[in-house]
Amino acid sequence: MSSSGFGWSQGKFSRQPHVSVPEGTYEEEHGRQGFFGKATHLYHRHPPTGWLRIEGELKPRAYFATRAEPLEAGLPEFLLENQDVKIGIAKFSEAMKIFVRNSDGDEIRFVDQGEGILETDYGDIEYRVGDYLVIPRGTTFRFVAQSLNVHLVIESASEVQLPDKGILGRHAFFDPMVMRTPVLSPDERSNGPSRNNEFEMRIKRRGQWTKLFYAWNPLDAAGWKGDLVPWALNVEDMRPVVSAGVLLPPSAYTTFLGHQFIVCSFLPRPAVQDPSAERVPFYHRNSDYDEILFHHLGKFSARSDIGAGRIVWHPQGIHHGPHPTSAGNACKIKVEETAIMVDTYLPLQPTEAALRLEDPQYAMSWSADQKR
Repeated sequence: MSSSGFGWSQGKFSRQPHVSVPEGTYEEEHGRQGFFGKATHLYHRHPPTGWLRIEGELKPRAYFATRAEPLEAGLPEFLLENQDVKIGIAKFSEAMKIFVRNSDGDEIRFVDQGEGILETDYGDIEYRVGDYLVIPRGTTFRFVAQSLNVHLVIESASEVQLPDKGILGRHAFFDPMVMRTPVLSPDERSNGPSRNNEFEMRIKRRGQWTKLFYAWNPLDAAGWKGDLVPWALNVEDMRPVVSAGVLLPPSAYTTFLGHQFIVCSFLPRPAVQDPSAERVPFYHRNSDYDEILFHHLGKFSARSDIGAGRIVWHPQGIHHGPHPTSAGNACKIKVEETAIMVDTYLPLQPTEAALRLEDPQYAMSWSADQKR
């Protein structure tokens, strides 16, 4: 049965989703396959998130992510994970004392704070706040921080890909030519961390670390050619897809694809201008995906009380949508937010580190009698 072949209806509803919602109702999208599958829009008499209490483990959760304690320089502390993807924070302010090679997966790092140099087999990439750094599985690298660095780290068990941009064309969202690749020094690299004239490299495989020692800097390539390299992309070079007439679903902002997960970038953009259209994110129960949001800058359009450096997690199956504090965002000309979203097909599990950073009040923050 086609997802777009036909449908049914009862009672009050709008002709177009998210536009001219019947007065006195709250529209909620019950959808499948992350906004790409079958969907029905329900028009509730009360906000779907107005629960009095929740008994059980299925609830929205939030974490003060950037309060995570630093591990060894450059290495992440993971907070949420499943067999496809791990999500965590790396926090450090000095150069890594070792070289590392991740054989468990590709890494996507979003630079929330700080700047520095990413040294790799292929040369160096200078990075700054707002950069995505994509490090393929098996790359040898180290970070040389030039200030306090805070990175959102997404480790993918599968190869990270760019999405098909379809009828929008290959230059939509960002032109691949703005991606920055490493610059290789013409001279043999002799600097870097060493002890007793030995250079230490650690390889991670199945979560375990193996140490290798060399008499030379392992980043010693004299040249390379091919299409598998680390690369960087800054959010300032991205041009989000926008609509003046209707609120676009989160999938419109897809930036990276992995096996059974996607990464999206919510960036500053013009707000919906049609007065009959919804202007803040709509209620939905995304039944096939867990939804993670990392707040980088500004105020998220769905609510105004979540600050920078926090991760919110909305598990599949339970409602989520606009908070009462989002009402002030409806009249804005421009949406001022930078946030990173990760949607995962398999349910995520919190780590012990996440439990230490959890905001215990978040699940009840939508309650009608709750003021935050």
